[in-house]
Amino acid sequence: MKLIIQIPCLNEEESLPITLKELPTEIPGIDQIEWLIIDDGSTDQTVSVAKELGVHHIVSLGHNQGLAKAFMAGIRKCLDLGADIIVNTDADNQYMGADIEKLVQPILNGKADIVIGERPILQTEHFSILKKLLQKLGSWAVRVASQTDIPDAPSGFRAISRQAALRLNVFNDYTYTLETIIQAGQKNMRLVSVPIRTNAELRPSRLFGSIPQYIQRSVFTIGSMLLTGGVLLGLRYVYFMLTGDPGGHVQSLILAAILTGVGFQTILSAFLADLLAVNRKLLEELKISHRERLLDE
Repeated sequence: MKLIIQIPCLNEEESLPITLKELPTEIPGIDQIEWLIIDDGSTDQTVSVAKELGVHHIVSLGHNQGLAKAFMAGIRKCLDLGADIIVNTDADNQYMGADIEKLVQPILNGKADIVIGERPILQTEHFSILKKLLQKLGSWAVRVASQTDIPDAPSGFRAISRQAALRLNVFNDYTYTLETIIQAGQKNMRLVSVPIRTNAELRPSRLFGSIPQYIQRSVFTIGSMLLTGGVLLGLRYVYFMLTGDPGGHVQSLILAAILTGVGFQTILSAFLADLLAVNRKLLEELKISHRERLLDE
């Protein structure tokens, strides 16, 4: 049984040594463990550091293409290298490497196709209250869209069986975390969540690095805030109803219904916009492929 641990990297010369130091070298049930780095256009010494520290495989994208493309480039290379299980983790040492054993166990036991690490979000000190709230609301929205019960959808700490990896295709340029869960749910893959531990923050998150990404996040944030406001007003009305004083608070109930509906529709619109972008990209790729075939003929 061969396990490959892949790590997308962008200018991680300082954090990569810390991350690699925590990775396990032996796991019961695993015969071979290898490391793979996806260099997403680093301009520092990330690649040199990786080689010095004994990384087995390095995939270089040439220029920065984003987390989603780096993730899929790593998946394809791991499959080519004969991986039976692929573990994806971050280069900033957010996740505890020792918990990789917990991630792969359900796959080894034949109980899961994909395992996602559930972070202790509410107990994570460097997460703001707003970020904690958005993480929870975002995961709820993904659970609805994918019909799964994964509590921490944005978590990038996950183990994937070879069979599952062969069936995944990510078209989003921004992130792979949500799309892969939705795909897995639609394809009836077995998704399992396991609690994992996190480390102290080494650097600020680079997840949102462009205007389109910021706009997409903003739409989702607005929808989440509207939804939260509606839920809180609804709970307020329930409180007054239970205490025998529902009169005069009907306006709150009406506003709660409006905010909840608008918030949910806004979140769904963000997902639909992303799906439309994917659809457009697929059509463009089909056109290019068709033209190339015509030229070859």
